[in-house]
Amino acid sequence: MADVEFETLKAEEIKFGNNNFIEVARKKARTEDGENTFISLSRGFITPKGEKRYKKSFTVPVDSDVIEFISKTIKKV
Repeated sequence: MADVEFETLKAEEIKFGNNNFIEVARKKARTEDGENTFISLSRGFITPKGEKRYKKSFTVPVDSDVIEFISKTIKKV
């Protein structure tokens, strides 16, 4: 099994509630076989020491039709 190296290319987050955050990031995964860029939607919290901890994550391909669908649908619901 190949090792995977992840790189965050760009990330933005919004804090909500009591020490919670949602992060939207463009990331790149690299293996010996090549690389793949994707969008990551992650939810997490900030520890009392100020460290980020991630609880859940969902990835989306960098495909304009998929991103447009998700964007429009979230606004509708």
